[in-house]
Amino acid sequence: MAFKGNKVWQAFEENGEPLVKNGKFLIKYQLDQDYEYWINKKSLLPLSELKKGEYKKTGKSKKADSKRKYEDYDDAEFDNAICLYTDGASSGNPGPSGIGVLLRFKEYEKEISKYIGNATNNIAELKAIEDGLSALQKKELPVIVFTDSSYALGVLVRGWKAKKNVELVERIRKKISGFKNIKFIKVKGHAGMAENERADYLATSAIKKGSN
Repeated sequence: MAFKGNKVWQAFEENGEPLVKNGKFLIKYQLDQDYEYWINKKSLLPLSELKKGEYKKTGKSKKADSKRKYEDYDDAEFDNAICLYTDGASSGNPGPSGIGVLLRFKEYEKEISKYIGNATNNIAELKAIEDGLSALQKKELPVIVFTDSSYALGVLVRGWKAKKNVELVERIRKKISGFKNIKFIKVKGHAGMAENERADYLATSAIKKGSN
């Protein structure tokens, strides 16, 4: 089936009927993933109606304002890069926080959902990027990092001076410098981009699981 621009697997009962709970269907993005999602019935569509995420398209280049590129990309670059969709969430700011990362390279996908304790939203956004980059072993491959955090982009690639979270920022900057080709893309949060929505869900789910 299709859900928010992604192919998903829907769970069924042994009798062939869809598994339903409180009027919602159970889905997974990958059969071997740890996390399951209960979604509204109306949000699940036949696979034939699958639409690509709105950001997987050629964009107009933006002028880079630092040595590390902050710009759009074309389809060829997208298809040959490791894509990290990152998001952080905080309930209270500061408060219980979680991070979510969707890693995608061609047909391969990996999800990260982790509770990080009490933190600010900015720390959660940075930690999501840090954990995403830490999961990558082949630093010679091109990497595109997607985030909806203007703060994270500012202190990591746009030359802003970090007044807080200095140690964390420096640690991530060092990781960034270890990649041969890495770019950051600013996306609009909660705007229907399927991959970003997944990262957000992983972050908020981590809070619920970790604070229980």
